[in-house]
Amino acid sequence: MKNNNIQNTRLSEVRFLSAASDHIDHNTEHDGVDRRGFLKCMAWAGTGMLWTVSGGVLASKILSPVSAAAAEKSIGDFTFVQISDSHIGFKKPANQDVVGTLKQAIAKINALPVAPDFILHTGDLSHLSEPQEFDTLDQLLKSTKAGQIFYVPGEHDVISDNGKEFRARYGKGTKGNGWFSFDQRGVHFIGLVNVMNIAEGGLGLLGDDQLAWLKDDVSGLYNSTQIVVFAHVPLWSIYPQWGWGTQDAERALGHLKRFGSVTVLNGHIHQTLRKVEGNVTFHTATSTAFPQPAPGTAPKPGPMKVAPEILPSVLGITEVNYLESKHSLAVVDTKLG
Repeated sequence: MKNNNIQNTRLSEVRFLSAASDHIDHNTEHDGVDRRGFLKCMAWAGTGMLWTVSGGVLASKILSPVSAAAAEKSIGDFTFVQISDSHIGFKKPANQDVVGTLKQAIAKINALPVAPDFILHTGDLSHLSEPQEFDTLDQLLKSTKAGQIFYVPGEHDVISDNGKEFRARYGKGTKGNGWFSFDQRGVHFIGLVNVMNIAEGGLGLLGDDQLAWLKDDVSGLYNSTQIVVFAHVPLWSIYPQWGWGTQDAERALGHLKRFGSVTVLNGHIHQTLRKVEGNVTFHTATSTAFPQPAPGTAPKPGPMKVAPEILPSVLGITEVNYLESKHSLAVVDTKLG
C-alpha cells in the first residue's frame, strides 16, 4: 500500500539535534498558543531541529556536523518521512506550480543519506479530490526511494465524494472512513481520520466509532510501547476560531495516557508548531504547496502569497528517525529552499 505526504525543507542541509525542552503555555485567547510561544515555535520552523523522545521526555538540541554523522541510521534503527498538504490541482497565485514544489520535496527525500523505510502523508493530497489529481500525485510519488507510503485524508481529499475515491485508492485494509494501525520494530503507528462530516472552517472530528476502535487497538499494548499518531487536523487546540483543532481529541488522547511516550504528527495548518504536554509531543508540518498565515494574524486562514524567492523557505518535509538502542524518536524539519 503506497501513501504520500511531505513537509519542511531549507537551503541548509545542516541537521540539528536540539536540547531545550520548551513548552507553549496555555493562553485563553489562543487556547494553547500565546504570541511569545508561537513566535518561538516559528523561529524553529525549518531550522533542521532534531527531536529525541526517551521515556516520555522530549529534548531538542542543535545538531553539529559531528553529531549529525553519529545520528545516521544504524542496524536496528529505522527512518520515516512525513509529507503533508500537497494540494495537487491548486492553481492560485500562492503557488501556481504545486507539482514543481512537490518534485522539490521528493528530491530532498531521495537525497537523504539513508532512504526512509516509509513515508506518512498526513492529508490534502489533492485540492478537489478529483481522480486526475490523485493520478498526478501517484505518478510523482512513484519516484521516491521510500519502501512504502501510508496515507490519511485531509478535508480536500473528501470534498467532492465523501472520501470514496480516496478510500478506493489508499484505504484498502483500513477500518471505517480509513483509520488503521501498524507496527514497525516495536513502535505502534496509528492513522486517524478527523476530516469527515465537518463544516468549512470547523473543528476536526473523530467520532464515536473511531474512538471505540482506538481504545480496542491499544488495549493489548505494553505501557512502554512507543506510540506515533498521525492525522490531518491537529489533535491540540491551536486556534479553534479557524478550525485548527479536533473537538474530541481529548477523548482520543485519554486512551493514550498510560503510554510513556506519544508523538502526534499533523498537517492542515501549513506551518511548523510544536508542543509538549505530559507524555505527548505534538508536531505540525509545513505544506509542499503553499503557506498559511500564523494564527490570528489574518481575517481567516487560507493560501498566503509570498515572494517567489521566499516560497521554498516556507515549504518542506519532516524526517523522523527511530533509534532502537535508545528507544527514542528524532524529528528533523527541512525547508525546500
